[in-house]
Amino acid sequence: MSAEAPSRPWLTIVGIGEDGISGLGDEAKQAIAAAQFVFGGARHLELARPLIAGEARRWPVPFDAAMSAVTALAGRKVCVLASGDPFFHGVGVTLARKIPAEEMRTIPAPSSISLATARMGWALQDVETVSLHGRPTDLIRPLLHPGARILALTSDEAAPAAIAALLAGIGFGPTRITVLEALGGASERMRSTLAASFSIENINPLNVLALEIESTPQARILPLAHGLADDLFEHDGQITKREVRALTLSALSPRRGKLLWDIGAGSGSIAIEWMLAHPSLNAIAIEANPERAARIGRNAAAFGVPGLAIVQGTAPAALADLETPDAIFIGGGGSDPDVLDAAIRALHPGGRLVANAVTLEMEALLIARHDGLGGTLTRISVARAASVGSMTGWKPAMPITQWSWEKP
Repeated sequence: MSAEAPSRPWLTIVGIGEDGISGLGDEAKQAIAAAQFVFGGARHLELARPLIAGEARRWPVPFDAAMSAVTALAGRKVCVLASGDPFFHGVGVTLARKIPAEEMRTIPAPSSISLATARMGWALQDVETVSLHGRPTDLIRPLLHPGARILALTSDEAAPAAIAALLAGIGFGPTRITVLEALGGASERMRSTLAASFSIENINPLNVLALEIESTPQARILPLAHGLADDLFEHDGQITKREVRALTLSALSPRRGKLLWDIGAGSGSIAIEWMLAHPSLNAIAIEANPERAARIGRNAAAFGVPGLAIVQGTAPAALADLETPDAIFIGGGGSDPDVLDAAIRALHPGGRLVANAVTLEMEALLIARHDGLGGTLTRISVARAASVGSMTGWKPAMPITQWSWEKP
């Protein structure tokens, strides 16, 4: 890009649908025709071919997220073609990271989601949306609640069957799936079936799924509150129990876009629930035991947060070179003073550290840090009703000492 930014927009992003140039307004047609360079995928360039007078350039393979070919032409008349709304999981988002908004103008077309809601007669504001285009299908799991309506963007013709199999496998077989293909184009088609009996074939690669979620009594439904049931997790006993986990997540205070380190992650339950709180949240689970590290990966997929990063290693050495965290939880292996000290050093200013102690040694360490740095010490005691002979009594769990601290 030139050293001095152009004084007016030089880049026009045009959203184009499956109906091609017949669905474009005059402004979009003029932008394409006047462009010296027109970028897009092979399908987009073919749809707009009658209007293109300048040089047509296909996106490179692999795709260049830096958009270097576009930015190199700053100040020239450039047009980028995109599917539907360029700022709904589209190339407009990528371009906006590299080019100031004042140097662009965007002429969107209806997104595939807008077209899908129109075809289904659904209120857009009441629909859950998820992009599974080039992303793990597990991302849909947190949205699976009976009565929910979900629109899912897919990658190809194989995705609908794969998503149906996932739903049927975790108790959502009664879900009605509508496959909406080539929306807005001459080949548009809608076909419906149930997830448990999915048999639709010859699906257009350009498809959106409309899901009307229904469940069986055995369905794996992920509640929306912190403190998920322990038996939802695969674990070997090394897990922060649900009541303590709920209080721990409250102390960690997840905030949009923040990163958590879960040191001594065990089953990964804290990191997983942190990520479930909001799609913008990220976490790194640090676990020394290889079997547990593998188990964390399985749990992350099963809870629909496959993006959880897992580092197999022993703290504090395993913490080196990791991205600086906004919050840290220490649940296992924290009795080594070096681990706590390394965590304190690594934390962003204003970040929160929460550590739980079961042993007297770890408790003494937390009390010492509280004396020196302040923060809050909390004693957590949980008892559950259990059989006592022919009667019922309270069986206390091991008490937890929790230190929470915010770095100045």
